[in-house]
Amino acid sequence: MSSPNLHPMLNVAARAARAAGAIINRAALDVEALRISQKQVNDYVTEVDQASEAAIIETLLTAYPDHGILAEESGSTHGKPDAENVWIIDPLDGTTNFIHGFPVYCVSIALAVRGKVEQAVVFDPTRNDLFTATKGRGAYVNDRRLRVSKRIRLQDSLISTGFPFRPGDNMQTYLAMMADVMPRTAGLRRPGAAALDLAYVAAGFTEGFFETGLSPWDVAAGSLLVQEAGGLVGNLSGESDFLHQGECLAGTPKIYAQLVGLLGKYSKFATAGDKAVVRQKLTGKRAAAPTPQDKPPEPAAAQGDETPPF
Repeated sequence: MSSPNLHPMLNVAARAARAAGAIINRAALDVEALRISQKQVNDYVTEVDQASEAAIIETLLTAYPDHGILAEESGSTHGKPDAENVWIIDPLDGTTNFIHGFPVYCVSIALAVRGKVEQAVVFDPTRNDLFTATKGRGAYVNDRRLRVSKRIRLQDSLISTGFPFRPGDNMQTYLAMMADVMPRTAGLRRPGAAALDLAYVAAGFTEGFFETGLSPWDVAAGSLLVQEAGGLVGNLSGESDFLHQGECLAGTPKIYAQLVGLLGKYSKFATAGDKAVVRQKLTGKRAAAPTPQDKPPEPAAAQGDETPPF
Protein backbone atom coordinates (compact mmCIF):
# COMPACT_ATOMS: atom_id res chain seq x y z
CA MET A 1 0.00 0.00 0.00
CA SER A 2 1.18 3.55 -0.71
CA SER A 3 1.29 6.28 1.93
CA PRO A 4 -0.03 9.79 1.32
CA ASN A 5 2.84 11.14 3.42
CA LEU A 6 5.52 9.82 1.07
CA HIS A 7 6.93 11.63 -1.93
CA PRO A 8 5.23 10.22 -5.08
CA MET A 9 8.50 8.73 -6.35
CA LEU A 10 9.16 7.21 -2.94
CA ASN A 11 5.69 5.65 -2.98
CA VAL A 12 6.54 3.92 -6.26
CA ALA A 13 9.91 2.76 -4.89
CA ALA A 14 8.23 1.41 -1.76
CA ARG A 15 5.74 -0.50 -3.90
CA ALA A 16 8.59 -1.96 -5.95
CA ALA A 17 10.50 -2.94 -2.81
CA ARG A 18 7.49 -4.71 -1.32
CA ALA A 19 6.92 -6.59 -4.59
CA ALA A 20 10.53 -7.78 -4.48
CA GLY A 21 10.16 -8.63 -0.79
CA ALA A 22 7.17 -10.84 -1.54
CA ILE A 23 9.26 -12.80 -4.06
CA ILE A 24 12.07 -13.15 -1.53
CA ASN A 25 9.77 -14.29 1.27
CA ARG A 26 8.15 -16.96 -0.92
CA ALA A 27 11.57 -18.26 -1.96
CA ALA A 28 12.77 -18.28 1.65
CA LEU A 29 10.26 -21.03 2.41
CA ASP A 30 12.35 -23.45 0.34
CA VAL A 31 15.83 -22.04 -0.10
CA GLU A 32 17.32 -25.43 -0.97
CA ALA A 33 15.24 -25.57 -4.15
CA LEU A 34 16.84 -22.40 -5.56
CA ARG A 35 19.25 -22.29 -8.46
CA ILE A 36 22.43 -20.66 -7.22
CA SER A 37 25.45 -19.61 -9.26
CA GLN A 38 28.70 -17.83 -8.49
CA LYS A 39 29.65 -14.52 -10.06
CA GLN A 40 33.07 -15.05 -8.50
CA VAL A 41 34.41 -16.85 -5.45
CA ASN A 42 32.07 -16.25 -2.47
CA ASP A 43 29.89 -13.89 -4.53
CA TYR A 44 26.56 -15.55 -5.29
CA VAL A 45 23.50 -14.80 -7.40
CA THR A 46 20.21 -16.68 -7.27
CA GLU A 47 17.09 -16.76 -9.40
CA VAL A 48 15.51 -14.75 -6.57
CA ASP A 49 17.97 -11.88 -7.11
CA GLN A 50 17.06 -11.86 -10.77
CA ALA A 51 13.29 -12.19 -10.28
CA SER A 52 13.15 -9.49 -7.61
CA GLU A 53 15.27 -7.16 -9.73
CA ALA A 54 12.95 -7.69 -12.69
CA ALA A 55 9.90 -6.89 -10.54
CA ILE A 56 11.53 -3.70 -9.25
CA ILE A 57 12.55 -2.50 -12.71
CA GLU A 58 9.12 -3.21 -14.17
CA THR A 59 7.40 -1.24 -11.39
CA LEU A 60 9.77 1.73 -11.68
CA LEU A 61 9.83 1.98 -15.47
CA THR A 62 6.06 1.57 -15.73
CA ALA A 63 5.73 4.70 -13.60
CA TYR A 64 8.78 6.54 -14.97
CA PRO A 65 9.73 5.27 -18.44
CA ASP A 66 12.19 8.13 -18.99
CA HIS A 67 14.30 7.25 -15.96
CA GLY A 68 17.56 5.35 -16.01
CA ILE A 69 18.45 2.16 -14.14
CA LEU A 70 21.67 1.04 -12.42
CA ALA A 71 21.08 -2.43 -10.98
CA GLU A 72 23.39 -5.00 -9.43
CA GLU A 73 22.49 -7.89 -11.71
CA SER A 74 21.61 -6.19 -15.01
CA GLY A 75 23.73 -3.05 -14.81
CA SER A 76 22.49 -0.23 -17.05
CA THR A 77 20.80 -2.37 -19.70
CA HIS A 78 17.32 -1.10 -18.75
CA GLY A 79 15.87 2.38 -18.72
CA LYS A 80 16.86 5.47 -20.61
CA PRO A 81 20.58 5.98 -21.19
CA ASP A 82 22.02 9.26 -19.88
CA ALA A 83 18.87 10.07 -17.91
CA GLU A 84 19.14 12.67 -15.15
CA ASN A 85 17.04 10.46 -12.88
CA VAL A 86 18.66 7.08 -12.22
CA TRP A 87 17.32 4.34 -9.95
CA ILE A 88 20.11 2.48 -8.13
CA ILE A 89 18.94 -1.02 -7.20
CA ASP A 90 20.17 -3.92 -5.11
CA PRO A 91 17.35 -6.48 -5.34
CA LEU A 92 18.73 -8.69 -2.55
CA ASP A 93 21.51 -7.26 -0.43
CA GLY A 94 22.86 -10.12 1.67
CA THR A 95 22.45 -12.98 -0.82
CA THR A 96 24.92 -15.19 1.04
CA ASN A 97 22.88 -14.75 4.23
CA PHE A 98 19.69 -15.53 2.32
CA ILE A 99 20.87 -18.80 0.81
CA HIS A 100 21.94 -19.99 4.25
CA GLY A 101 18.64 -19.04 5.84
CA PHE A 102 20.34 -16.37 7.95
CA PRO A 103 17.62 -13.68 8.23
CA VAL A 104 19.67 -10.55 7.57
CA TYR A 105 19.05 -9.30 4.04
CA CYS A 106 17.06 -6.58 2.34
CA VAL A 107 15.94 -4.79 -0.82
CA SER A 108 17.65 -1.46 -1.53
CA ILE A 109 16.35 1.17 -3.97
CA ALA A 110 17.57 4.75 -4.38
CA LEU A 111 16.88 7.53 -6.86
CA ALA A 112 19.83 9.70 -7.85
CA VAL A 113 19.08 13.00 -9.57
CA ARG A 114 22.09 14.33 -11.46
CA GLY A 115 24.27 12.08 -9.34
CA LYS A 116 22.82 13.03 -5.93
CA VAL A 117 20.62 10.60 -4.01
CA GLU A 118 17.22 12.16 -3.29
CA GLN A 119 14.95 9.17 -2.53
CA ALA A 120 15.73 5.99 -0.63
CA VAL A 121 13.99 2.77 0.35
CA VAL A 122 15.48 -0.15 2.28
CA PHE A 123 13.01 -2.97 2.89
CA ASP A 124 13.67 -5.81 5.32
CA PRO A 125 11.23 -8.55 4.25
CA THR A 126 11.90 -10.78 7.26
CA ARG A 127 10.70 -8.10 9.70
CA ASN A 128 8.42 -6.16 7.35
CA ASP A 129 10.41 -3.00 8.14
CA LEU A 130 10.30 -0.28 5.48
CA PHE A 131 13.02 2.35 5.86
CA THR A 132 12.42 5.45 3.73
CA ALA A 133 13.97 8.86 3.20
CA THR A 134 13.45 11.86 0.97
CA LYS A 135 16.20 14.47 0.82
CA GLY A 136 15.32 17.31 3.17
CA ARG A 137 12.26 15.55 4.62
CA GLY A 138 13.75 13.15 7.17
CA ALA A 139 14.11 9.38 7.45
CA TYR A 140 11.54 6.91 8.74
CA VAL A 141 11.03 3.24 9.50
CA ASN A 142 7.40 2.42 8.83
CA ASP A 143 5.74 5.52 10.41
CA ARG A 144 8.41 6.30 12.99
CA ARG A 145 10.91 9.12 12.52
CA LEU A 146 14.54 8.02 12.68
CA ARG A 147 17.34 9.75 14.56
CA VAL A 148 20.90 8.57 14.98
CA SER A 149 22.17 7.52 18.39
CA LYS A 150 23.04 10.15 20.99
CA ARG A 151 26.18 8.34 22.15
CA ILE A 152 29.29 10.45 21.70
CA ARG A 153 32.10 8.21 22.99
CA LEU A 154 33.57 5.56 20.73
CA GLN A 155 34.17 3.28 23.73
CA ASP A 156 30.40 3.16 24.30
CA SER A 157 29.55 2.57 20.64
CA LEU A 158 28.57 -0.45 18.58
CA ILE A 159 30.13 -0.38 15.10
CA SER A 160 29.22 -2.55 12.10
CA THR A 161 31.44 -3.50 9.19
CA GLY A 162 31.90 -6.00 6.38
CA PHE A 163 34.72 -8.50 6.04
CA PRO A 164 36.73 -9.16 2.86
CA PHE A 165 35.34 -12.08 0.88
CA ARG A 166 36.39 -11.61 -2.75
CA PRO A 167 39.59 -12.78 -4.44
CA GLY A 168 42.16 -10.02 -4.23
CA ASP A 169 40.70 -8.39 -1.12
CA ASN A 170 43.47 -7.21 1.17
CA MET A 171 42.90 -9.24 4.33
CA GLN A 172 45.95 -7.88 6.15
CA THR A 173 44.80 -4.28 5.74
CA TYR A 174 41.33 -5.15 7.00
CA LEU A 175 42.76 -6.95 10.01
CA ALA A 176 44.78 -3.83 10.80
CA MET A 177 41.66 -1.68 10.53
CA MET A 178 39.77 -4.00 12.84
CA ALA A 179 42.66 -4.01 15.30
CA ASP A 180 42.49 -0.21 15.42
CA VAL A 181 38.71 -0.13 15.94
CA MET A 182 37.79 -3.18 18.03
CA PRO A 183 39.56 -2.37 21.33
CA ARG A 184 38.24 1.20 21.25
CA THR A 185 34.53 0.29 20.95
CA ALA A 186 31.80 -1.56 22.81
CA GLY A 187 31.76 -4.10 19.97
CA LEU A 188 32.26 -4.71 16.27
CA ARG A 189 29.55 -6.50 14.24
CA ARG A 190 29.43 -8.01 10.74
CA PRO A 191 25.73 -8.57 9.85
CA GLY A 192 26.37 -9.09 6.12
CA ALA A 193 24.11 -6.57 4.35
CA ALA A 194 25.56 -3.07 3.94
CA ALA A 195 22.22 -1.41 3.17
CA LEU A 196 20.77 -2.70 6.45
CA ASP A 197 23.96 -1.74 8.28
CA LEU A 198 23.41 1.85 7.17
CA ALA A 199 19.70 1.71 8.01
CA TYR A 200 20.65 0.56 11.50
CA VAL A 201 23.00 3.53 11.93
CA ALA A 202 20.10 5.78 10.93
CA ALA A 203 17.84 4.02 13.44
CA GLY A 204 20.35 4.41 16.27
CA PHE A 205 20.91 0.65 16.66
CA THR A 206 24.60 1.16 15.95
CA GLU A 207 26.74 4.29 16.10
CA GLY A 208 28.87 3.72 12.99
CA PHE A 209 29.66 1.60 9.96
CA PHE A 210 32.65 1.17 7.66
CA GLU A 211 33.46 -1.08 4.72
CA THR A 212 35.53 -1.17 1.54
CA GLY A 213 34.92 -2.95 -1.76
CA LEU A 214 31.38 -1.58 -2.05
CA SER A 215 29.33 -0.70 -5.13
CA PRO A 216 26.85 2.20 -5.47
CA TRP A 217 23.84 -0.10 -5.07
CA ASP A 218 25.21 -1.28 -1.70
CA VAL A 219 25.23 2.19 -0.14
CA ALA A 220 23.08 4.62 -2.14
CA ALA A 221 19.79 4.20 -0.28
CA GLY A 222 21.33 3.61 3.15
CA SER A 223 23.52 6.68 2.93
CA LEU A 224 20.51 8.98 2.52
CA LEU A 225 18.80 7.31 5.48
CA VAL A 226 21.82 8.12 7.66
CA GLN A 227 22.05 11.72 6.47
CA GLU A 228 18.33 12.38 6.92
CA ALA A 229 18.51 10.88 10.42
CA GLY A 230 21.22 13.37 11.41
CA GLY A 231 24.34 11.33 10.68
CA LEU A 232 27.31 11.75 8.36
CA VAL A 233 28.49 9.60 5.45
CA GLY A 234 31.67 9.73 3.38
CA ASN A 235 34.71 7.74 2.40
CA LEU A 236 37.26 6.60 4.97
CA SER A 237 39.02 9.98 4.70
CA GLY A 238 35.80 11.79 5.56
CA GLU A 239 35.17 13.19 2.08
CA SER A 240 31.50 13.32 1.08
CA ASP A 241 31.87 12.23 -2.57
CA PHE A 242 31.96 8.50 -1.83
CA LEU A 243 29.21 6.83 -3.89
CA HIS A 244 31.45 5.45 -6.66
CA GLN A 245 34.68 5.22 -4.64
CA GLY A 246 34.33 1.70 -3.25
CA GLU A 247 34.56 2.66 0.42
CA CYS A 248 32.05 3.98 2.92
CA LEU A 249 32.13 5.33 6.46
CA ALA A 250 28.98 6.41 8.30
CA GLY A 251 28.09 7.37 11.82
CA THR A 252 26.73 9.87 14.27
CA PRO A 253 28.57 13.19 13.91
CA LYS A 254 30.81 12.62 16.96
CA ILE A 255 31.52 8.96 16.22
CA TYR A 256 32.07 9.65 12.51
CA ALA A 257 34.84 12.11 13.36
CA GLN A 258 36.53 9.61 15.67
CA LEU A 259 36.33 6.84 13.06
CA VAL A 260 37.83 9.10 10.39
CA GLY A 261 40.72 9.70 12.78
CA LEU A 262 41.28 5.95 13.09
CA LEU A 263 40.52 4.79 9.55
CA GLY A 264 41.43 7.72 7.33
CA LYS A 265 44.96 6.41 6.82
CA TYR A 266 43.52 3.25 5.21
CA SER A 267 41.58 5.16 2.54
CA LYS A 268 42.70 4.88 -1.06
CA PHE A 269 42.61 8.70 -0.95
CA ALA A 270 44.87 9.00 2.11
CA THR A 271 47.96 11.18 1.95
CA ALA A 272 51.28 9.67 0.96
CA GLY A 273 52.45 10.03 4.54
CA ASP A 274 49.45 8.14 5.90
CA LYS A 275 49.91 5.39 3.34
CA ALA A 276 53.55 5.06 4.41
CA VAL A 277 52.42 4.67 8.03
CA VAL A 278 50.07 1.85 6.99
CA ARG A 279 52.82 0.11 4.99
CA GLN A 280 55.12 0.28 7.99
CA LYS A 281 52.37 -1.06 10.23
CA LEU A 282 51.64 -4.00 7.92
CA THR A 283 55.25 -4.93 7.32
CA GLY A 284 56.38 -4.17 10.87
CA LYS A 285 59.73 -2.88 9.63
CA ARG A 286 59.88 0.16 11.84
CA ALA A 287 58.14 -1.24 14.90
CA ALA A 288 59.87 -4.63 15.09
CA ALA A 289 62.45 -4.93 17.85
CA PRO A 290 65.72 -6.64 16.96
CA THR A 291 65.97 -10.29 17.87
CA PRO A 292 69.02 -11.64 19.73
CA GLN A 293 70.26 -13.02 16.41
CA ASP A 294 70.04 -9.52 14.88
CA LYS A 295 72.09 -7.84 17.61
CA PRO A 296 75.81 -7.28 16.99
CA PRO A 297 78.11 -9.15 19.39
CA GLU A 298 79.02 -7.28 22.50
CA PRO A 299 82.69 -6.23 22.65
CA ALA A 300 84.81 -8.25 25.06
CA ALA A 301 85.75 -6.46 28.24
CA ALA A 302 89.28 -5.15 28.41
CA GLN A 303 91.59 -6.87 30.86
CA GLY A 304 91.20 -5.26 34.29
CA ASP A 305 87.83 -3.69 33.33
CA GLU A 306 85.53 -4.12 36.29
CA THR A 307 82.36 -3.59 34.23
CA PRO A 308 80.84 -6.89 33.04
CA PRO A 309 80.07 -7.14 29.31
CA PHE A 310 76.27 -7.22 29.79
